[in-house]
Parts: sequence; structure tokens; C-alpha cells
Amino acid sequence: MPDAGHAVVTLRIGFYDHRMEFQRSLIPGVLERRYKRFLADVTLEDGTSVTAHCPNPGSMLGLAEPGSRVWLEPNDDPRRKLRFSWKIIELGDGQLVGIDTSLPNRLMAHVLRNRKLPELSAYGSVRPEVRYGTSSRVDFLLSEPGLPDAYVEIKNVHLCREPGLAEFPDSVTARGTRHLGELSAVAREHRSVMVYIVQRMDCRRFRLAADIDPAYARAYDAARTAGVDMLCYGTGISTRAISLGPRLWIDPEPQYGG
Repeated sequence: MPDAGHAVVTLRIGFYDHRMEFQRSLIPGVLERRYKRFLADVTLEDGTSVTAHCPNPGSMLGLAEPGSRVWLEPNDDPRRKLRFSWKIIELGDGQLVGIDTSLPNRLMAHVLRNRKLPELSAYGSVRPEVRYGTSSRVDFLLSEPGLPDAYVEIKNVHLCREPGLAEFPDSVTARGTRHLGELSAVAREHRSVMVYIVQRMDCRRFRLAADIDPAYARAYDAARTAGVDMLCYGTGISTRAISLGPRLWIDPEPQYGG
């Protein structure tokens, strides 16, 4: 039985069927404020005010407005200081957006192990958190006899400033820039893959937010030139589960225009 606060994975065939259900039923509330990056005060429906863990180190641009309806996952693990973890925010138009940056990695772990991602389905061995580069751990190292090893990084995406367009990152990410450089180096002898997972359902295209982090955009262009495969997938978001969605279109032009 999974630990409280984690998700149960059910895999079937077809987009939106590679589901990761929340371990416990989510509880609705209203966001009072998000602060210190990892904390959020929320008023529950019974009027109780609670402090929840915010599992997101980014800026959450447009996704942390006070008064927004949010969904929390409760837990009773005595090792945890906070009884709730913030998972979803509901936008004004009713759109649900996942804010937990760890969920895409957990979803992809099961998708890859069950060979359900078409571009990487030939690989039978999936190892997480393998050391590579100078001081990093690749999210997944895939291997299969007769094939070059595949080094796979996963990035969570939830920024949307233009209708239908998902963007990454939502804040400067020196760590992400370093990962692109290390994937570029690996691409000389192995397969390198960057997978962007969009935790919202209102986007059909993907592009980098070069105005937010020009260094990351330059590193992205260099990585693509070096042979790093760039993939982007959407998700299905509900108050019960997150599921893998269809592949999204990535702008083929250079991402850094400066």
C-alpha cells in the first residue's frame, strides 16, 4: 500500500488513461496567500484556516492569486509537519491546473516502465536518479540491448500567458540550464531527451519563456543543435487524478531571439 500523500497509478491504453490517482480525496478550499515559496494558507469550506505545503519552488506566475479555489490532499503521517499538501488550483474559467512539480516525474516513471511513451517504448530498463555530468542526477536512465542508453530529464510546466500556449520556465532556473548543458554533452555518445509535462489542459503549443530566463533559452537552442530530443506532452487534470495527455507542438524556431 503506498504511503499517505503519494498516488496510486493505473495504466491503460490511450491518452488520458495513464492515470495517477491521488491517494486520498482532495479537499476544496480558498487560497488566502502563498508565502516563503513552500507554504500556503487556505480557508476550508467549514471556515477552518490551515497551512498547507506548497510543493512548488517556482514563481507560480498567475497561479497563486488570493481568493482562488484550490484543492488540498490531506495526510495523517506523523512525520509530516503539515497535514495538507496543495495539489490543484482552479482558475476563473474553471480550468484546473496542477501545481505539484513532483507529479510529472512520478507519472512518467510508471509510463516509461510500462513502455507507454511512444518515443521511448523500446527501452525495457528504467533507472531513476542516476548520477551523470559534473554534479547532477538524470531523472531517468533508460537502457536496452542493442540501443544507445537514453538520458531523460523531466520538467514540469504550468505557465500560460497567451491562450493555448504553454511556457517554461516561470522563473530563472540555473539548475535547469545546467541540465541542458549536461544533456548536450551526453548527446555526443548517447541519446538525450528532455520531456516537458504541461499540468493543464488548455494548451496545445509549447515555447520557452525567453524573456523570463534568456540563459535557459540559449541553452535550449544549443541543446537542440547538439542533438537533444525535445518532447512536450499535455496532461489530464481532475480532482481525482493526473493522467498523461497527447503530445503538444513545440515551436521549431530558435527559442532565444535576443
